[in-house]
Amino acid sequence: MSDVILLWDCPLLFEKLFVEYGLECSRALSTSLGTPYLPACKVLVLPTGFANKQYTKIGVGLERAKRSLEKFVAKGGTLLVFSPLVPEYEYEWLPFTLKYAMEENPCTPQPVGEHEAQKLIENIIPPAGCDGYFSETDAQVVLEDEKGRPIMVVKEIGEGMIVATTIHELPAAGFFECRTTCTKKVKV
Repeated sequence: MSDVILLWDCPLLFEKLFVEYGLECSRALSTSLGTPYLPACKVLVLPTGFANKQYTKIGVGLERAKRSLEKFVAKGGTLLVFSPLVPEYEYEWLPFTLKYAMEENPCTPQPVGEHEAQKLIENIIPPAGCDGYFSETDAQVVLEDEKGRPIMVVKEIGEGMIVATTIHELPAAGFFECRTTCTKKVKV
């Protein structure tokens, strides 16, 4: 059992970060989504660059796992998705509309209303590294860049939520404290 599972195919700096936060963390391939071999967890993380074949091959298993990911979230899991790091990307495997456009652009994130997902960046001193924006979405926008473009969106489904962001910074502990103490472990 893990608090956090990283979908990736080699060691990442994120793993050390979660250990520092006192969280159980493991790494898994996207092809294991929806299989009995993947342990239950509270937060499933897709790190920056998940669709860029120069960094990883995990993008391949995502489209096949659409139903498993949606069930995981509906049962109370949190899916945290960083940017794909390719020129344009459509998240066809998510249960809502989301399109990404790459544009290296350090920015000062602008909150839109209040949402617990904003805790993800509470330790960042602006400008934040931002590698793009969402060109289209029907999810709730919770952060924008200075040009008013979405850089963090949230879609609540059942008992859980999907958070997608283009901010290219290490996530803050406060977000994980809430997501790992207030939720139960769910099978992916």
